[in-house]
Amino acid sequence: MDLSPRYKICVSGAAETGSCGPDAFRVAEDVGREIAKHNCVLVDGATTGFPFWSAKGCKEAGGLVVGFSPAATEKDHINVYKLPTDYHDIIVYTGFNYSGRNLLLTRASDAVVVGCGRMGTINEFTIAFEDGKPIGILEGDWETDETLRSLIEKSHRAEERRDKIIFAKDPKTLLDKLVEAIKKEKDGNNHYL
Repeated sequence: MDLSPRYKICVSGAAETGSCGPDAFRVAEDVGREIAKHNCVLVDGATTGFPFWSAKGCKEAGGLVVGFSPAATEKDHINVYKLPTDYHDIIVYTGFNYSGRNLLLTRASDAVVVGCGRMGTINEFTIAFEDGKPIGILEGDWETDETLRSLIEKSHRAEERRDKIIFAKDPKTLLDKLVEAIKKEKDGNNHYL
């Protein structure tokens, strides 16, 4: 049995993907498959859209998926929030609505992948950015990558985060680089080993 640590990678993206372009679901599935191929755990907001399709890709590739729900119970997750339970091995029912859920799911992760998104995705990005997490930003037929690039440049902290923020069009390339960034960060934090 392999006892090496499995990195937890949060997939952040729009639950409503109407503005994401025609390839968004395929790209999201590819992200999920790459997370599984890299022997990582996919963490998401237990929601629809881009994260849902990433979870589907991960599960179909034999990966593990953990969701963080905004709801306090499975019943509320399904009936009040109208969110799916498919393609998840574990769902943590936070009871903290969306903004509290976003904080928990990014903090529980070693890194964040950002796909096509809207305001909630930007919220998850800013939490990860402030926490200094490695972040992979997927470039695609959407504006999210351009919006985040502009936010990073205007933050006046781009230089100090340069090694932790990765832009790529291809999910495999993005995950290759992101896993290396996680390893580098973990190695730097494990001086006692």
